[in-house]
Amino acid sequence: MVCVTEDAFGTTINPLTKKEVAIRRFTITNDRRMSMQLITFGASITSLKVPDSHGMAEDITLGFDNIEGYLTENNPYIGCSVGRVCSRVGNGNFILDGKKYEVTKNFLGKHMLHGGTHGFSKVIWEVDQIRPDGVVFKFTSPDGHEGFPGEVVATATYTITDDNCMRFCFEATTNKPTPVNMTNHAYFNLAGHNAGKQGMAEHIVKIKADCITDMDEETVPNGQFISLENHPLDLRKLTNVGEGLRKISKIAKGYDHNYVLKYTPGCIEKQAKVFHPPSGRCMEILSNQPCMHFYTAHNMPDLEKRGKKKGNTQPMIIGKGRSMYEKHGSFCMETHWFPDAVNHANFPSVILSPGDTYQHVCLFRFGVYDPNCERHGNQLCG
Repeated sequence: MVCVTEDAFGTTINPLTKKEVAIRRFTITNDRRMSMQLITFGASITSLKVPDSHGMAEDITLGFDNIEGYLTENNPYIGCSVGRVCSRVGNGNFILDGKKYEVTKNFLGKHMLHGGTHGFSKVIWEVDQIRPDGVVFKFTSPDGHEGFPGEVVATATYTITDDNCMRFCFEATTNKPTPVNMTNHAYFNLAGHNAGKQGMAEHIVKIKADCITDMDEETVPNGQFISLENHPLDLRKLTNVGEGLRKISKIAKGYDHNYVLKYTPGCIEKQAKVFHPPSGRCMEILSNQPCMHFYTAHNMPDLEKRGKKKGNTQPMIIGKGRSMYEKHGSFCMETHWFPDAVNHANFPSVILSPGDTYQHVCLFRFGVYDPNCERHGNQLCG
């Protein structure tokens, strides 16, 4: 049985109305020791607890103890719902129906990142519905919000099941043609949110993708693709994350790439799996999206080098329980449509038209790893 309760998570100023607003928090639990907490700021996941092979539940997502943590300038989109357009919009502009639109340039002063300064991740969502198994959040993005055309009404539905599956569903409608491409930006560490790079290095990952989208030196897609055949970024076979990071260190700062998935339109398919042998926790990711951005948090502070290198003043990210979140200490698996699709005619369109409904469904299915299971079939989790 799944249960939903509510409490308060502080107050803040709504960036759009400039009025003070109370932040609501919801806790969703089931009878199998799984629980998830969500807040109305950014429709964000603040906690996700799942059991290990001994039945001990641990919080496996990064987050903050209070609303102030989410408001800091160096919060790297922890746990939030991202939109109207996630990832990059190259050069902060695009052309739609012959008209050029300039959007917020909040990345390197020249590109848009994750919807802009006050995108979906930085606003206050309404509570549209409290369901028996979760919560439906709603946000109305006005015409011109962060430079995008048209009013968009978006919903974010987060639920958990009796068999330890977390599901989110993003939906959106519009009154003018406009790009929409949403995702969730949770950071995971199956060893525990505070296990850092040591726990992260113990993970095993597999992603069903034959290629990645190529990008320029500023991590903006250039419209080309890179085959993963005989490539160090290939994750089609089970790969230890620690070994993988060492293997790619000469070509990348970490995994921060858009994997083009084996994808059947209209179907929710298993696209990736991650497991942590010491704890026994495993996670399968299923979605109806054609891409997944795999990111191992290389932009977080390097705790090993901090203080040793002159001029290394990157502010610390202090998370739950005074944990210090660090470089390569967690990972994101962001399912979505192609990044910067508005500027590449060879990418599938992300333009939502009036009368149509955008829908993004993603499931994170948790279980216990059986070391003998992979030899006998495609299932990894019990």
